[in-house]
Amino acid sequence: MRILVFGGSGFLGSYVVDELLDRGHQVAVFDKVASPFLNGRGRMIIGDLLDARQVQEAIRGFEVVYNFAGQADINRSIDQPVPTVTLNIMGNLNVLEGCRTHHVYRFVYASSAYVFSHRGAFYGTSKKCSEMIIEQYAEQFGLDYTIIRYGSVYGERANTLNRLYRIIREALIEGEITFPGNGAEEREYIHGRDAAQLSADILDPAYRNRNVILTGNERFSYRELLEILSEMLGGRLRTRFLDQDYHGHYVLTPYSFSPRVGVKLVNNPSIDFGQGLLECIEHVFHGLREEQPGFASPLYDPGPGGVMMEDTRPASPAAEPPARAPVDMIES
Repeated sequence: MRILVFGGSGFLGSYVVDELLDRGHQVAVFDKVASPFLNGRGRMIIGDLLDARQVQEAIRGFEVVYNFAGQADINRSIDQPVPTVTLNIMGNLNVLEGCRTHHVYRFVYASSAYVFSHRGAFYGTSKKCSEMIIEQYAEQFGLDYTIIRYGSVYGERANTLNRLYRIIREALIEGEITFPGNGAEEREYIHGRDAAQLSADILDPAYRNRNVILTGNERFSYRELLEILSEMLGGRLRTRFLDQDYHGHYVLTPYSFSPRVGVKLVNNPSIDFGQGLLECIEHVFHGLREEQPGFASPLYDPGPGGVMMEDTRPASPAAEPPARAPVDMIES
């Protein structure tokens, strides 16, 4: 199929683009910045989600449209309500209008588990509103859709908008983590590549006009997560819990609000969380080396005799570090 992916240059969107291309679809990416991951396999469209004319022109001729574009940082949404609501609601509305005008076969929207919660600040509110608008478009205009409510996605392509990325970065730079909560907060982590596979699976007709919950198989508290991270870094990571209200974020479950019921999908088999976390540590370390030549972490030495090289990584030929994702419009 001919598929257009808004926000496809970024973290989660780029994994989905890879998966769609691997399945033989004709894929184009619409984003503010060029994707470093296309490698000549798909078409790149540079544009602005808030420019309705650009969005309309981009959608022409496509059968399926995914929208991963938006402001997804909860903390930023607390301080910047107007840009968050404008981009997440009006930007998505531009995409919906383009899909309606050009009779798109299926619209796929990247939502969040925060639609179930009274938390999530203006980010969560914008996702709830967008879901309701999508369902109204389906009712009034017959636009078929699938809404995917993503949980905690992680992966080596993440950037500073991603919580797990920020934790790893802080650990490597400071040698310690200061966490605002008490560590009991729990998340079900899913790797971006697993999320991408399921995000492509939903093109099956069975998921037409359905809401899908997409989270991982493995559930960890932040305290457990930091213990795992500390072990991977030689047991020397210091952690400090402030036991404050983690403003805008849920603790154990997002379920305090009831939008339309969704079916839950999990990937089995899936990428092991420990191995995925190890990839993220290495990627963040290489990124810090690019930012600061000669950077040395107080906890992590990737060379011979380093904390991780002897104990947990199989010997393999040296490889170039992967390209870093730009700071884009989407994190889930």
